[in-house]
Amino acid sequence: MIPSGLEVSWAELEARSRRCAARLLADGFQTGDGFIIYLENHPRYFELMWAAHRIGLYYTTVSLHLKPAELAYILQDCGARLMFCSQKTSQGLTPQWLAETGAECIVLEGGTDNIFMDYEQWLAGVPANAVLPHDLPEGTDFSYSSGTTGVPKGIKRALSTAHGYFSKPGDTRTRWKQFDESSVYLSTAPFYHTAPVRWNMAVMRAGGTSLLMEKFDPLLALETIEKYRVTHGQWVPTMFSRLLRLPEADRLRYDVSSMQYAIHAAAPCPVPLKEQIIAWWGPILYEYYSGTELVGRTSLDSHEWLLHKGSVGRPEFGAVHIVNENGKNAEEGEPGVVYFSGGSTFQYHNDPEKTRKAYNDQGWATYGDIGYLDADGYLYLTDRLANMIVSGGVNIYPQEAENILASHPAVSDVAIVGVPDEDMGESAKAVVELLDPAAATPEMERELIAYCRARISAVKTPKTVDFVSSLPRTESGKLLKREVRNKYWPVGNTSHIAH
Repeated sequence: MIPSGLEVSWAELEARSRRCAARLLADGFQTGDGFIIYLENHPRYFELMWAAHRIGLYYTTVSLHLKPAELAYILQDCGARLMFCSQKTSQGLTPQWLAETGAECIVLEGGTDNIFMDYEQWLAGVPANAVLPHDLPEGTDFSYSSGTTGVPKGIKRALSTAHGYFSKPGDTRTRWKQFDESSVYLSTAPFYHTAPVRWNMAVMRAGGTSLLMEKFDPLLALETIEKYRVTHGQWVPTMFSRLLRLPEADRLRYDVSSMQYAIHAAAPCPVPLKEQIIAWWGPILYEYYSGTELVGRTSLDSHEWLLHKGSVGRPEFGAVHIVNENGKNAEEGEPGVVYFSGGSTFQYHNDPEKTRKAYNDQGWATYGDIGYLDADGYLYLTDRLANMIVSGGVNIYPQEAENILASHPAVSDVAIVGVPDEDMGESAKAVVELLDPAAATPEMERELIAYCRARISAVKTPKTVDFVSSLPRTESGKLLKREVRNKYWPVGNTSHIAH
């Protein structure tokens, strides 16, 4: 753990994950059951996940930014029987909430006020050498990603096909995610995101070392690379931006030559920003575009990117198809919906309608993005179907916040769009039409932001508010959100998303 210096050895991880798995079995957990992990980046994170992997269980990692109602929805939707918390994350959970959800909550650093069970007491009596069954399938993650309405959607993969998706040994195109015992991986992001979970587990599966940052800090990241001779690291463009903002003397005083692979995804990386990182670190940047659903994945290395600047690569498996507005295969350079064929299939948990909409009549699946292919088959993303906002690598879906602001007594109409943000890539802005135009004051802006933040997580809450006399709508009442958004973006430069 960085910067606390907490360490978990292989021997401790093996013994503690074994004990946790044995206790879960003793509590009646069976293959296919699941639990929730509601923690900050925490030294016990790995043992909980490995316990699930050892005995065929699902684990759902959830954001620290969720409000109790949002957490309750995921808890009930995924059918989790148990939730692991910390002193920090358990603070907002009241006895009433626990009673209403039926949740059993175990706190890793000790229970409080007899409301929660203490993790160490829960493990008491289970020996480190507890024998586990050998005939159980391997467990895996059960991840949730928000939909366009803001309601989370679960992606639950069958245990029989959940693994083997990461990379193929000997495949030169995926060498950047092939680990061994010498690999030292710097995990920079919050662990409730799918990518850090899967990448860290892949590193440990290969016998490598994972360095988990408790919170990203650019100077500390550079110091960590030098101190631990980091070989792999995963980043989002906002982190690159913060690294480049450091004084040159600070940036250049650390030796980062050990790093062989700097992997980035999750958000669009501006071409000038990526050029600067390559000039500093060398051609070790590898970019990929994918999603929790794993219906397809593209990637490219630095040499490819320098020849196809702005691209997110070529398919690692299967094929990419661009479907235009007429439902036909698009011509070279013509934008359309990005579909994948030849990837894995998936279902959104408890939502067959959303699953159906992710596929077309040819069985191709989409993440909901707009893009085009160049003459060499490289994919470029230019827009999104669902008006998704990407801020600092976090996907924000505006509809939920729009619905809340629309319920404010002073609001007549509202649209939330992503606007340029030098640090975060994009940030969410509410564009509001008030019933009384004279009420458009800085005080009203603060009131609307507070009104929204009190009802949903801060991540989903718009950071700023603009007031307008009217919002563009068609005669049928459809909001022309693209017109709203385009006022904030330079001509020819629209926001886009790389999952």
